[in-house]
Amino acid sequence: MNRKTGFQVVVSSLAIAMGLLITPVTSYALEQGEQRREGRDIKQDARQGARETKAECRAGEEKTRAECRQDKRDTKQDAREQARDLKY
Repeated sequence: MNRKTGFQVVVSSLAIAMGLLITPVTSYALEQGEQRREGRDIKQDARQGARETKAECRAGEEKTRAECRQDKRDTKQDAREQARDLKY
Protein backbone atom coordinates (compact mmCIF):
# COMPACT_ATOMS: atom_id res chain seq x y z
CA MET A 1 0.00 0.00 0.00
CA ASN A 2 2.90 2.30 0.73
CA ARG A 3 4.33 1.93 -2.80
CA LYS A 4 1.02 2.92 -4.35
CA THR A 5 0.83 6.07 -2.22
CA GLY A 6 4.40 7.02 -3.15
CA PHE A 7 3.63 6.52 -6.83
CA GLN A 8 0.51 8.69 -6.55
CA VAL A 9 2.52 11.47 -4.88
CA VAL A 10 5.11 11.38 -7.67
CA VAL A 11 2.47 11.42 -10.40
CA SER A 12 0.60 14.25 -8.68
CA SER A 13 3.79 16.26 -8.33
CA LEU A 14 4.63 15.78 -12.00
CA ALA A 15 1.12 16.81 -13.05
CA ILE A 16 1.32 19.98 -10.96
CA ALA A 17 4.78 20.78 -12.34
CA MET A 18 3.58 20.32 -15.92
CA GLY A 19 0.59 22.57 -15.25
CA LEU A 20 2.89 25.28 -13.92
CA LEU A 21 5.15 25.00 -16.95
CA ILE A 22 2.31 25.10 -19.48
CA THR A 23 0.60 28.18 -18.01
CA PRO A 24 3.23 30.77 -19.12
CA VAL A 25 3.37 29.25 -22.61
CA THR A 26 -0.38 29.57 -23.12
CA SER A 27 -0.48 33.13 -21.81
CA TYR A 28 2.36 34.07 -24.18
CA ALA A 29 0.45 32.52 -27.09
CA LEU A 30 -2.66 34.50 -26.17
CA GLU A 31 -0.64 37.70 -25.99
CA GLN A 32 0.87 37.02 -29.41
CA GLY A 33 -2.56 36.38 -30.86
CA GLU A 34 -3.84 39.67 -29.51
CA GLN A 35 -0.85 41.50 -30.98
CA ARG A 36 -1.44 39.92 -34.38
CA ARG A 37 -5.10 40.89 -34.23
CA GLU A 38 -4.26 44.49 -33.32
CA GLY A 39 -1.69 44.62 -36.12
CA ARG A 40 -4.27 43.31 -38.57
CA ASP A 41 -6.74 45.95 -37.43
CA ILE A 42 -4.17 48.70 -37.91
CA LYS A 43 -3.41 47.52 -41.42
CA GLN A 44 -7.10 47.19 -42.28
CA ASP A 45 -7.79 50.72 -41.11
CA ALA A 46 -4.80 51.93 -43.11
CA ARG A 47 -6.15 50.32 -46.28
CA GLN A 48 -9.28 52.42 -46.01
CA GLY A 49 -7.20 55.47 -45.17
CA ALA A 50 -5.00 54.85 -48.20
CA ARG A 51 -8.06 54.62 -50.43
CA GLU A 52 -9.31 57.92 -49.06
CA THR A 53 -5.88 59.51 -49.50
CA LYS A 54 -5.77 58.44 -53.11
CA ALA A 55 -9.34 59.60 -53.78
CA GLU A 56 -8.60 63.01 -52.27
CA CYS A 57 -5.39 63.25 -54.26
CA ARG A 58 -7.14 62.43 -57.52
CA ALA A 59 -9.98 64.82 -56.76
CA GLY A 60 -7.56 67.66 -56.05
CA GLU A 61 -5.94 67.27 -59.48
CA GLU A 62 -2.72 68.77 -58.11
CA LYS A 63 -0.62 65.64 -58.54
CA THR A 64 -0.11 63.07 -61.24
CA ARG A 65 -1.58 59.59 -60.96
CA ALA A 66 1.87 58.22 -60.15
CA GLU A 67 2.25 60.67 -57.27
CA CYS A 68 -1.20 59.70 -55.97
CA ARG A 69 -0.25 56.01 -56.12
CA GLN A 70 2.95 56.77 -54.24
CA ASP A 71 0.98 58.61 -51.55
CA LYS A 72 -1.23 55.55 -51.18
CA ARG A 73 1.81 53.26 -50.92
CA ASP A 74 3.39 55.52 -48.33
CA THR A 75 0.21 55.49 -46.25
CA LYS A 76 0.09 51.69 -46.32
CA GLN A 77 3.82 51.39 -45.56
CA ASP A 78 3.44 53.63 -42.52
CA ALA A 79 0.68 51.36 -41.25
CA ARG A 80 2.83 48.28 -41.76
CA GLU A 81 5.59 49.89 -39.71
CA GLN A 82 3.11 50.69 -36.93
CA ALA A 83 1.89 47.09 -36.92
CA ARG A 84 5.48 45.81 -36.77
CA ASP A 85 6.29 48.15 -33.90
CA LEU A 86 3.26 46.85 -32.05
CA LYS A 87 4.18 43.20 -32.52
CA TYR A 88 7.91 43.37 -31.87
